Amino acid sequence: MSTSDELPVLRDLRELARLVDSTPHLYVRWSHGPEADENHRESRDALTGVRMSGLSANPLDVEPWWEDRPVELWVARRLYDYSHLPREKGEGVRPWVLRGRVEGRGPDNEPLVTNVEPVGWVDETVIREAAAAVVDQRGPWGPMRRDAG
Repeated sequence: MSTSDELPVLRDLRELARLVDSTPHLYVRWSHGPEADENHRESRDALTGVRMSGLSANPLDVEPWWEDRPVELWVARRLYDYSHLPREKGEGVRPWVLRGRVEGRGPDNEPLVTNVEPVGWVDETVIREAAAAVVDQRGPWGPMRRDAG
């Protein structure tokens, strides 16, 4: 993996959506970054402490059932659903985009990724844009950890 300081920063939702639209098999991971993860190369199940066969990440690929809906909204939802993680995991945890190979699935059915190639950091501005895009939709959406404030 390359060093975190060398990674580009994705600064708006449109930029990230264009990247997702043009590059298959991207994932977002919420952690202290590629350098911190390089030493571990695996995640642990939070409930049992069991080591898993890769880093937990969430896929950014647009599913066919999404049809012709905006990629920006798809990406916004993928980010918003896990926006509670910095509060839960602690200071310095932030999202970053990567490519890699899926080795298995974690307890929440999330991909466990190996052969990780960092692509870029996701700026806090993108997270705010994602939250605004989701709030603008009709329906009771919320982050996966619905009780988080």
